[in-house]
Amino acid sequence: MKKRYLILIILITLLLEIIISINFINQKKIYINDTVKINDLSKTIENNFTDKSKYPKTFDYAIIDSNETLIYATNRNTSDSLNEAYKNKDTIVDIKVDNKIYKILIDNKIEKIIEESKKSYLNSIITISIIQILSFVIYYTLIYIYTIRPFKKMNEFATRVSCGNLDIPLEMDRNNNFGAFTEAFDIMRSEIKKARSEEKKAIDAKKELVAKLSHDIKSPIASIKSSSELGLELIKDEKIIKQFKNINQKSDHINTLITNLFNSTLEEMEELAINPKEVKSTIIYELIENSDYLNKTNRFKLDECSLFIDRLRLQQVFDNIYINSYKYADTKIEVSSNIKDDYLIIKIKDFGDSVKDEEVPLLLEKFKRGSNIKEKDGAGLGLYISRELVRKMNGDLDLEISHPGFTVIIKLRII
Repeated sequence: MKKRYLILIILITLLLEIIISINFINQKKIYINDTVKINDLSKTIENNFTDKSKYPKTFDYAIIDSNETLIYATNRNTSDSLNEAYKNKDTIVDIKVDNKIYKILIDNKIEKIIEESKKSYLNSIITISIIQILSFVIYYTLIYIYTIRPFKKMNEFATRVSCGNLDIPLEMDRNNNFGAFTEAFDIMRSEIKKARSEEKKAIDAKKELVAKLSHDIKSPIASIKSSSELGLELIKDEKIIKQFKNINQKSDHINTLITNLFNSTLEEMEELAINPKEVKSTIIYELIENSDYLNKTNRFKLDECSLFIDRLRLQQVFDNIYINSYKYADTKIEVSSNIKDDYLIIKIKDFGDSVKDEEVPLLLEKFKRGSNIKEKDGAGLGLYISRELVRKMNGDLDLEISHPGFTVIIKLRII
């Protein structure tokens, strides 16, 4: 790509040099009189000196004798003396008639030449300026297409990865300056996603192990506790009764510790920083376009208003919704909106298999998934996290079932 830029600059430079050279040649031509016509003029006047009707009209000129007496002039504006001719930079040609020397003062129209020269230079400057502006526009466009825009995509991709969104791939374009990097970045995303999946499996296996151990340990503890309670009923010796009470208390203590151990294995959602600020509602177009990388969304319109949102977190919300739709529905997506009270309401609807009505409230809880997802992977955290994020922006998120279809309703606070 750098070679292309260099070739472009060289071509533009050569074009500018050609224009300047042509202009310089034309300027030189302005100041060079046609010597052939001047010679023809002087010869014709010499041969027909007494017959003024045969004098050529090729130039504006005057004829004076050696005493600078005016013999003939084509018009009153021509120079009629040597001093005036020198002053006006006229061409002076000597002719000899009857052994007398006469001078032809040819008007070079220097004022017109200067005026034409100024116009020519001005046109050259304007032309060169236009070419330079066009060159800059073309150069900036190429820089934007092959450098700036890919860098923005990589920056946006890195932001998403840092937020834990590993499902949206990075579009690869080997023609830009970051082609190899985009491929490496997407491989990194795939590896991180794979590592996250393995980590989740390990965590799930640990939870399952802890649950099994808890059950296995609680069973003998319950037996020990029941035996100690039976001993309390049968034994009358105070010293032995005290020991049985101690066994009973320790059994309760162990049971509590096992319960705490089991609860501590449950994953807790990390506290995400929310920094909402006032933005225009038109930003929603960009956020949805970024999330809808498969282009399944219809065209939609939003009422213009000011919202109180965190752009990064709202992008995360839309990403979660679209990833779920791609994974579980894989249909077209309809987006609609309206303003109600102090909220902009956005509805995102797909047309996949509907979940059961009684399952809808559960989908907004941690680790809850619909029974229609079959063998598809997932942790059951996307909608839960999305609702928590929207609520922290003084909005809300709800679900609605249609047949077929599944609709996510997002309420965003209007300022």
